[in-house]
Formats: sequence, C-alpha cells, structure tokens
Amino acid sequence: MKKILPLFLLFCSTFSQAQFPMGGPGGSRPAATIPGTANPDAPRGNGKISGTLVDSTTSKPVEFATVALLSVQTGKPIDGTTSDDKGKFTLSKLAAGDYRLQVSFLGYKNKETGVLKIGRGTEINLGNLMISPDIRTLSEVNVVGQAALVEEKVDRLVYNADKDITNKGGDATDVMRKVPMLSVDLDGNVTLRGSQNVRVLINNKPSTIVASSVADALKQIPADMIKTVEVITSPSAKYDAEGSAGIINIVTKKNTLQGLTLNIDGGVGNRGSNLGVNGNYRVGKMGFSLGGFGRANYNIKGRFQNTQRSYFDGRTSETRQFADTRNQGLFGNYQLGWDYDLAKNQSITANIRYGARNGKTSQNLTTILFPGGILPSQTTNRDVDIQDLSGTVDVNVDYTRTYKKPQQEFSILTQYSRNNRTNNYEAELLGNAFVVTGRDRNDNSSYNQETTLQIDYQTPVKTNQLLEFGGKGIFRQVNSDYRYFVSTGSEGSYGPNPLRPNNGLDYDQNVAATYLSYTYTTKSKYTFKAGARYEYTMIDATFRTETPGEAINLPNYGNLVPSINISKTLKGGKTVKVAYNRRLQRPGIQFLNPNVNAANPQNITRGNPYLEPELTDNLELSTSTYIKSTFLNFSLFARRTDNSIESVRTTSEGGVITTTYQNIGHKENYGANLFGNASLFSKWQIGGGVDAYYSYVTNNSPTPSLNTSNSGWIVTGRFFTSLTLKKGWGAQGFGFIRGRDVQLQGYQSGFAFYSLGFKKDFKDSKGQTKGSLGLAAENFFTNPFKLRTQLTSPTFEQTSLNYFYNRGFRVTFSHRIGKMSFDQPQGRRRKSVNNDDIKEGGDNGGGGGQQQQAPAGGRPR
Repeated sequence: MKKILPLFLLFCSTFSQAQFPMGGPGGSRPAATIPGTANPDAPRGNGKISGTLVDSTTSKPVEFATVALLSVQTGKPIDGTTSDDKGKFTLSKLAAGDYRLQVSFLGYKNKETGVLKIGRGTEINLGNLMISPDIRTLSEVNVVGQAALVEEKVDRLVYNADKDITNKGGDATDVMRKVPMLSVDLDGNVTLRGSQNVRVLINNKPSTIVASSVADALKQIPADMIKTVEVITSPSAKYDAEGSAGIINIVTKKNTLQGLTLNIDGGVGNRGSNLGVNGNYRVGKMGFSLGGFGRANYNIKGRFQNTQRSYFDGRTSETRQFADTRNQGLFGNYQLGWDYDLAKNQSITANIRYGARNGKTSQNLTTILFPGGILPSQTTNRDVDIQDLSGTVDVNVDYTRTYKKPQQEFSILTQYSRNNRTNNYEAELLGNAFVVTGRDRNDNSSYNQETTLQIDYQTPVKTNQLLEFGGKGIFRQVNSDYRYFVSTGSEGSYGPNPLRPNNGLDYDQNVAATYLSYTYTTKSKYTFKAGARYEYTMIDATFRTETPGEAINLPNYGNLVPSINISKTLKGGKTVKVAYNRRLQRPGIQFLNPNVNAANPQNITRGNPYLEPELTDNLELSTSTYIKSTFLNFSLFARRTDNSIESVRTTSEGGVITTTYQNIGHKENYGANLFGNASLFSKWQIGGGVDAYYSYVTNNSPTPSLNTSNSGWIVTGRFFTSLTLKKGWGAQGFGFIRGRDVQLQGYQSGFAFYSLGFKKDFKDSKGQTKGSLGLAAENFFTNPFKLRTQLTSPTFEQTSLNYFYNRGFRVTFSHRIGKMSFDQPQGRRRKSVNNDDIKEGGDNGGGGGQQQQAPAGGRPR
C-alpha cells in the first residue's frame, strides 16, 4: 500500500492537469464535427445552414442529436455536427452545391430534409425541425419481425437473453449455455473457447462473489433479469489485463422510464422454486430501484462410483467408492440503486448489492480398500454433511461527465466489494450396524475484499480518431482461516486433529495500472484500435496461527500488455476483423487457499499460495455477414498460455490422491467458431453453432511422475428455435452438446442438455403486456446424465462415473403493477468500475472452493 499510493497519486495529479482540454471544464464549446462524417478533402466555401431540433410531441429541444450533411449527387455524408443543449445546430464554410440534411438520434425516427441549394454566401435558417420519437403502441401496430437473438458489434458478440422464453424461472447458468463460444458444464463452470480463465462482469462491474466462484455467482442471478450477455474475446487496453480467454459481461434489465412500477416474477418446479420482486421509481432527474430475488433448490439427487489404483514402491493398491448425494440450497440477491442527473451532461450513480448463498450437501460414502489389489481388507461407511455459506456486499459510487463534443467523456469510478465465505464439513465414521465410531470436522472461513479507484478520459482527435487514457488502483485483501477437529465415540465433543495443524493465510495484493488507447478510422472503412496497458502488482503474503509471520516469498512484478484490433467493413454488411492481445491472469482465492479439504479422505484437495500469474497471447481472425435474413459469424483463433495454472494430482503410499494447482509449462488452443441465426416468415427464428478446437497441454515439472502432456480435439454445439404465435403465445426449444474434454492427466466424457418452453402473455385493455404464464421442461427424456472421467499417470489410475439427475419441470409466472411513460432520451451513458484481473474457477473442492462431494477428477471442470 505504501508503494502503490505515491504511484497512483502521481498519475492522478498529472492526469488532472490534462483532463479538460480546449477551454477547461466550464468553458463553452461549439458543436463538434461528427467523427467519420467530415471529408477533409471536400471543397470549402462560405455557405451556412442552421436550425433547431424540436421533439414533435413535447415541443422541447432535442440535444446531442446527430446532423449529417449529405451530397445529393453521391448520397454520402461530407460534413456533420451535433445539436447543442438548446437543440440548435450550425454547419458553416459550405461550398456551393445541392445537399440534404439527415437527423438521427437514439429513441427518434430518422429525418431527412429536401434538397437545399447552397450558392456563394448563401445562409439558410431552417427554423424548428420537428423529429418524432420512435415509440410504438402495441394496440396500434403489428409486430412484423423479431429482434435477433445474437448480434455482432464492433468489439463483441451479444446474446439477447430477454428474447428467450425458456430462461423463465431459471438462473444465469441456463442463459450462459446458450451463448455462442461459451461452454458450461453440469456444475455451472464456464469456459470460453476451451479456457476457464474468463472474467465475468455484471453490468460492467466486478464482484468478489465472482472472484470466489463463477459457478456459484451465476446461480444467484435470476435469468429473468438478464437482458444481454456480451462476449469480448479481444479486450482493448482499457480493460484490466486479467482474463486470458476474454471477458463476459452480463447486462441486466434497466428501467429508463418515468413513473412507478412493480414486477413480480416466480416459478415452481420439481427441483426448484423462485420468487423475485423488483420495483422502480423515477421522476425528473432522480431514479430509484429496489430489487429482491430468492431461489430454493431441492430434490437434487446424484450418485457416483470411483475406482482408483495407486502404484507405490512396486506395490499396487486399489480403492473403490460408492455414494448417493443430495443437494439443497437457498440463494438470495438484493439491491438498491440510485441515480441523479446533476446537470444535462453530468450524472452520479450509487448502488449497493447484497448476495447470499446457503448451500448444503449430504452424502453417504462407502469405501472398500484392496491393499494388494485383489482381496478387500477394509470397508468403511462415512456420512458427510457439507455447508457452503457466503455473503457478498458490493457498493459503487460513480460520477460521469459528457461534453458537447461527441464521445468526449470523463469519469471517476469507485467500488468497495467484500465476500465472506464459510465452507465447512462434518463427517461421521460408521462401524458395524452403522454405529458412529468417530467424527472429524474441517472449519474454513475466508474473505476476499477489494477497494477500487478508477479515472477514465476519452476525447475525439480531429474527425476520425479517438484517444482514451486513464488510471486505476486496486487494493485487495484475501484471508483464509482453517481448523481441523477430530472426535472419538458418539458423544460429539471435538478436539484438535493431531495430523493437521490449524493455520491461516493473509494475502494482500495491490495493483497500479495505467493505459493508453488510440482508434483511427480511414475513409476506406478500415478501423485500427491499438493500445497498451501497464500494470504493477505488489504482493505481501504470510501464514499465521501456528507459524506466525512465516512469509511467502512472492516477488512484485510489472507487465506491459499490448493490444491491437483491425476491422474492415465491406459491402453487404460484411465485416472482417483481426486482433492480437496479451492477457495476464492472477490466481484467485480458490486456487491460493491452502486449506486441506478431506471430506473424502481418499481424495483430498488443497490450494497453493505460491502460485504465480499466467501470461497468455491471443490471435483472432473473424468475419460476419448477412445473407438476406440470415446472420453468419465465423472466427479462427490461436491461444498460448505460459505458466498455466492447472490441476495436478499425486498419490501417497496409502492410495490417497491429492489434487492441488501448479504453474505448469504451457497450454495451447487452436480452433474455429461458426454461428448462424435466421429469421423465417418474421415469426420463426432458428440458429445454432459449432465450436471446435485442438488443445495441447504439457507440464515441464522436474518430477518424472508429473512430467506429462496431453492433447486432443474438443467439439461443442448448440441449436435453438423460437416461434411467436398469435394471441400472445410463444414456444422455444434449445439443445447443447459437448464432446470429450482434455485435461492434463486424462479425459472427461461429453454430455448433452436440452429444454423446451411455452409462454402465454396477457394484455390489458390498451394492449400492453401486464403478465405471463409459462411452462418449461429440461432433459425430460434423460434421467440421469452419466459423466465419466479417466485420469492416468505413472503413479495412479482413476476412473469415476458421476450421475446427475437434472430432469426438471417448472411453471413460471410474472405480473407488472404500475405505469410508466417514456423518459427524455439522454445523451450519455452510465459507467462503472470494471475489475477483470483474477483467475476464477478451479475444481470444486479445491482450496477455497466448495467442499468436495465426489472424488478428485470425478466432477466436471
């Protein structure tokens, strides 16, 4: 902290002197030329066109709207400007000729004038130009098309989750399975193009709950509240260097209307129920939002079989295990938001969010030992109860200022986030006649706390260039306290476990970062975006309790992270893009936590606080096009990660397999993504895609038993269809399949997932939707899923078979109370802190992850 503050304050001091060019923050400005519309080679004269843009329904001026000057001869824009805060605009120094004006702005219909003849010295004042809001009343128009489920933008692929009725009553895990380029296993772990090193943001904000576990965080987000999911595979220098595979941004539904509403959404099913209440109140410049969501999971059964052989000093031992499991959980998500428009170009927003998770798992585990590999010598029965509880608080206060010059913006973003987690287990050892003969327990409490300060500034340079720069400081504290207990007999009194001493971990990580990004667009429709980001990381880590003050020697390090994106727009809506970026991935608490998790004594897990960061180079080539009503996207990618953090398993003389994490040699992925989406007859959409890549992973460990490599092809596919019927009826289906997965020491079999949903919307007398009733079913022909994992090394072999009972049915409903009117469109956008610098995921049960329910390697990754 002592080192990072002077660096950050020095940057802020320098930055504050440069943040307000062209007259300072309070200076007046002429309306700016729109980047990309002005032609520097166009002839200049002394003609002039002016006017005032007025809303046709409210008679109020429309500010920050785009006014383009079109040549009648070519139809192309040769100059442009924006309206000021009074709706006025002026185009001057115009050469003689025939022109048209085209006016456009978000929320309004485009307007084009007739021919305007300009001669030498001609001045034309158009007076008030009326433009009409682009608002449609459902009772007066017929919807003849559907919004595309998938869209491609300049720097990201967007999945419109709010168009998918099968998401009703589910959570974010259900949504993520349908997003192109993503793969989600049966535990909810997300991979992007074969990598779990993905940063997940919520409304461009990080959260310590995501840093703790992506899979658990997704279960707390209701699918009904998700508007879009954005996949950013080649982040620019503006984003944190973390997230080697890319960034996933979950955008929730926001209300931009005036008035008061209350939405009630719920669902009841055979494996889970949910209830959500969300209220919004907005009047004038101020808005409030209050939301709450609760979800209960129950009747979630499973079982597994595990066989493992260990080879130690020429001897072979075998272990066989069988277990039935049952899971239940309560999830909650509550938030209060506030925003206020300080002025027409300044806003302040604040948000506080609390997320809670109460997960419980029980299993009855039978273990049979074969010391010589032939005859059994010991059979044990073990009942295990696992608790996984957490609470997360996120607080954001953000200030944003825009300017008359389009795309010029200054922001100060702050965030405080803390996740408290309790991950305990208690086990009973059962003897003959299932009498309790002993107990053992592991208590592990941990927290992850982050404080962030970020300053950003962007401004256009000339008419076709954009400059962005900023600075950021992240102050992160991670703590884990782990204790082990043992008891004999059935009394239930515990004492210290002599085989495992209690201990704790204090891990402080501070990051100072600065970036510079430059965008240039040519007249031939090439766009170049290049930048660099420098991050300096300081680490101070120690063990405590039994060995107070024992330092973990991890050096500080600095990284320069470049990025470049080049795109070309072709005729017919086709786009070609090529991108390169370098990414950095720091280990999160679930990888660092040294707690020894022995819920299954034959398969224990622990984290590794000595892990170093990964460094990844990414190269991508993609193209997209529209063929009539069909959208197609194709991309090729290559990724190499050095110092990759991977699961590594070893065995002991007693046949116990230990799973931990190490920085192995490197990992490489080479592959392609193909996605298509078509609209048929304006009411039917079909789409799908295939992801295929070759994965190669190798470990350069000096230990012969760990020096191994593995490779193979991995293929995933998805298909969806959506049909809009008359009188508010709709239907939608979805299917997903993933092939065999490649791991460092083995393979995991594939699986399939599918769902079908129907919905009926109910309208009021004015034709507005006030509620809905739906039915959704998933995996209704499959019970259960079978997932096989096979792991091998010179010292062990392990085969695990997991059964997942995921057949589910649920009835969903929603109802809206209240009335809204359209708010005046704003010429600004909200911003927030975006930390994307921690490697998440990892094996459940590993280190700071969930207490293990199945043998190592027996759960999906």
